[in-house]
Formats: sequence, C-alpha cells, structure tokens
Amino acid sequence: MISRYSIEAAYSFFHQKGRIYAASNIERQKDDIEFAVAEYVNSMNRDLYEAIAHGHRDFLLAHDHFATDIQSAVDSLEKMMEP
Repeated sequence: MISRYSIEAAYSFFHQKGRIYAASNIERQKDDIEFAVAEYVNSMNRDLYEAIAHGHRDFLLAHDHFATDIQSAVDSLEKMMEP
C-alpha cells in the first residue's frame, strides 16, 4: 500500500534534488545528488518506486538517464497527489 505521506515525502525530496541537479554546473554536486537519490530509492516504499519507475530498469539509479528519470519521478508523483 502506498500512503499519501510517502508520496508527498518522495515528491518533496525528488523535486528539491531535481531542481538543484538541473541548475548545477558542478559535476561533484551532481554526483552527490545522484548518490543521495540512490540511497533514498533503496529505502523508499517498493510499491511507490515501482509505480513511478513504470517498468524502467535502474530508474533513478543510472547516470546516463538520471536527469530524465528524476523529472519523470516528479511528474508521476505530482499526478499521484492530485485529488
């Protein structure tokens, strides 16, 4: 089961990290954000992760598509919060 709280918490976390990541020109900072997100993913509600991943392997865990993944996660979570 996915609680509203877990959706809101994930949205807040990913939204903040995604905005900083998109604005950053510092590779070290981007690496730190990717690491923090990976740690969050490893501890988050599995059902919620699967819902936002839409079947994509390594969603939010691969450097090559991290920027698009985090935006997709924010978009999915935003839709889940709609009444």
